[in-house]
Amino acid sequence: MTSETAAPPHDGTGSKLRQAITGPLLYLFILGDVLGAGIYALMGTLSQDVGGALWAPLLLALLLALLTAGSYAELVTKYPKAGGAAVFAERAYRTPIVSFLVGFSMLAAGVTSAAGLSLAFAGDYLGTFVDLPPVPTAIVFLALIACLNARGISDSLRSNVVMTVIEVSGLVIVIVVVAVMLGGGGGDVSRIGAFPAEANPALATLSAAIVAYYSFVGFETSANVAEEVREPSRVYPKALFGALATAGVVYVLVGLASSIALPASELSDSTGPLLAVVSASGVPIPDWVFSLIALVAVANGALLTMIMSSRVTYGMAEQRLLPALLAKVLPNRKTPWTAIVATTVVAMLLTLVGDVGVLAETVVLLLLFVFISTNVAVLVLRRDRVDHEHFRVWTFVPVLGVASCVLLLTQQSGQVWLYAAILLAVGVVLYFVARVTGRRSGRDHEAGVIR
Repeated sequence: MTSETAAPPHDGTGSKLRQAITGPLLYLFILGDVLGAGIYALMGTLSQDVGGALWAPLLLALLLALLTAGSYAELVTKYPKAGGAAVFAERAYRTPIVSFLVGFSMLAAGVTSAAGLSLAFAGDYLGTFVDLPPVPTAIVFLALIACLNARGISDSLRSNVVMTVIEVSGLVIVIVVVAVMLGGGGGDVSRIGAFPAEANPALATLSAAIVAYYSFVGFETSANVAEEVREPSRVYPKALFGALATAGVVYVLVGLASSIALPASELSDSTGPLLAVVSASGVPIPDWVFSLIALVAVANGALLTMIMSSRVTYGMAEQRLLPALLAKVLPNRKTPWTAIVATTVVAMLLTLVGDVGVLAETVVLLLLFVFISTNVAVLVLRRDRVDHEHFRVWTFVPVLGVASCVLLLTQQSGQVWLYAAILLAVGVVLYFVARVTGRRSGRDHEAGVIR
């Protein structure tokens, strides 16, 4: 992978947004988004497929994620604009409805994820400390997230730094207490290579990698804050690959620790497998500590997801794929306030559903279409030259990225495909509504000029 330039290095974007994200902040942004709350329940699900060999699907999932990450690194440094995958699709395919649906898929994923995370925050995690009604609490939580988002990207990412450190500390605790357990003669190292007796190791690893892959999803949200990154061509690839590599190392170590501490049968039966691992280690750490860490992980995920959603909305409005009203920016804060309000209101409405599980699975499927679009866009846009230095990925990487996404798509159920089709149909309707509204406002403007 190399850098390519057609002129002296230049990262100027002429953006209305403030370039306040440094390399370390971007690294922590991506790491915080990837190291989500899901890892605290992931090991139990994976152990059903691979037994004690939890590290294998996690490592495979990391490699699959890195393929698509390579495409993002090239396109983000080549076109450092808010909007991410939708902007790439617009440049590559020159078909407005395609770029709209790519952006719509990202937007739906983000808003739905935030709604689910807010409900998770207001549920059992918070119930450990105080008993409050879930839906109203989730709505208030989203309002607070919106205020932090509107305050400014730098303030939001400073909060992310603190929450990411806490989030990672929970996983470090798991690794350390099992190391202490192992040093005291406890645990069983032989379990880390033990697949279920009836399983084919290769097929079991692939099946589990499909689940593990979702634990790495989140890196793509960083493309939507590219316009607010200082020197994106220089810092973005380092931050992206560094964060994914860090997450991969942490995940593999947590997988090894989980297998050493408990047999697969006990992990798969637990709804809080990492809490069970810590308890099995014998190290005296109070149970409430992990509840608090999980709350922080969920809150951090919601904050980063809503930052992404509002930036996708702003970017699409700038590209005239959504009404121009959604591109308004606060004069002093330089944050897209109308996009923040709109995405927050939609997330609040989704919390009223109470159960967004199936919709969330459908959105994950749509994210795979986004990744396919981005991998293909890299190849299509190779003929497009820009006037600044940018990252260039090896050609075979996006090709393998497309293949990996197709492979994961084949594993989805018919029900999820049906819901995806319905959601895309809603997107098409919204697209044509936006087109009609845009034409009318254009005619009204022309009439005003004539008068």
